[in-house]
Amino acid sequence: MEDPEGGSAPQKNGAQPVERADGKKSRRRKGKRGGKPRGPHSAEANSPAASSGQEKRLNEEQVTHLARKRKRRRRGKGGGSPVVVSASQSTPDKLIIAVEVKPEAGAPKRNRRRHRGKRGLQGRPLTAARPAPANGTASLKLDVDISVTGKPVISSVQVTSARKEAAPRAGDSFASDDLYAALDLGTNNCRLLIAQPTRPGQFRVVDAFSRIVRLGEGLAVSGRLSQDAMDRAVDALRVCASKLKSREIRRMRLIATEACRRAENGQSFLDRVLKETGLSLEIIDRETEARLAVSGCSSLVGRETRSVVLFDIGGGSSEIAVIRIGENRFNRLANHITHWTSLPVGVVTLSERHGGHDVTPESFEGMVSEVEAMLSAFECPDISCEEPGDFHLIGTSGTVTTLAGIHLDLPRYDRRKVDGVWLTDDEVTAMQSKLLSWDFESRAANPCIGPDRADLVLAGCAILEAIRRRWPSPRMRVADRGLREGLLTDMMADDGVWRRRHRRPRQK
Repeated sequence: MEDPEGGSAPQKNGAQPVERADGKKSRRRKGKRGGKPRGPHSAEANSPAASSGQEKRLNEEQVTHLARKRKRRRRGKGGGSPVVVSASQSTPDKLIIAVEVKPEAGAPKRNRRRHRGKRGLQGRPLTAARPAPANGTASLKLDVDISVTGKPVISSVQVTSARKEAAPRAGDSFASDDLYAALDLGTNNCRLLIAQPTRPGQFRVVDAFSRIVRLGEGLAVSGRLSQDAMDRAVDALRVCASKLKSREIRRMRLIATEACRRAENGQSFLDRVLKETGLSLEIIDRETEARLAVSGCSSLVGRETRSVVLFDIGGGSSEIAVIRIGENRFNRLANHITHWTSLPVGVVTLSERHGGHDVTPESFEGMVSEVEAMLSAFECPDISCEEPGDFHLIGTSGTVTTLAGIHLDLPRYDRRKVDGVWLTDDEVTAMQSKLLSWDFESRAANPCIGPDRADLVLAGCAILEAIRRRWPSPRMRVADRGLREGLLTDMMADDGVWRRRHRRPRQK
């Protein structure tokens, strides 16, 4: 080691510097130890005592003592937060588990320095995405649905913290309490979303609920909603009502679709829902349903796209919209719809007519032929594009998300990995062939299907196959979104929340 004035400087412990064998100078990292600088440029090294060789020397016992002291100091900085189950209660159809994290009073902050060497991140505890506050508590609440299948299924997750909510950033055009809610009661599912607007055209989901109710079970044969189906739907709507009452909602829209449209007792059922849950649902027509499906998927249509066929395969009906985008693109993609249709067939009605438990290649082709006959009556000009990327399909339904989950070989369904993924025409064909080769038990055992939808997925594939034969496309985009997202997008756009620069007073 070279002295700044030239020549060699003695080491602090009296040892002489040793030159490296390769002739290069040593690049020892200069740092601080115990709050004091070290190295040839430190004040202690340049002091008269150091130059005369009278610096303090540490014997082996003192070095060991200091090393152990530093080790104990590092261990003492850990400070854990005990996890306490603060509440646990259950009902015949729900199990609620609340977990509370309480930090120790006066516990120091954990040393977050990344470990070096081979240790990596070993010994570091698993922490939540949002850690507990320094002087408060954090809790996790799980609503576990056990009413339909008898197996515990987490229907919603709620995380609360004692920390104050962060103030809106400068330039945000929304208020912190602008909450919107959308409920979709379909032929097969009951779904709820509560969201808050964020960046233009986007929102953050605050709470969500989804349950398979099979409201349209037996509707194709009797023309009426069965008592068991209505009871299941009312139970799910009670959960939705409690979620809506627990929050201050600026605006909400609650809709019912094909099952209530077709049933003779559809309106009387909605009267019962209003009486028992306090929720007022409106029955929307097929055109509105098609437009909402397009609005929910608008962010998945790229700027380079010129034509799209978007389809929503539901439980009792299937909506198809042909979208043509010219040079001038509207803010609302639904304004570019040129042709649309609603087929009176869905996964529930088609599987009941042809059988969804044991599906053979012959029965599958029979389902495809039935849907093809319906599509033949739909008058729509052929779609021709010059570039391959100008036209593609967009599917928003449980059928296409299931195909994507199987294609990705997911150990369990993950919306973040499925929503927006692209599938080629060959990949869709391969997934449909794989599903057709499985029996009912194999389909039920797949984590992306499950026993509740094992008898419906092939009926959805038959509808998808008929659409692909009518509009051949080299690729298809998968959308795990639908009417709820369309409802939220339209309400937020109508209120102008993405154009507001200042907080607007709450509507009463």
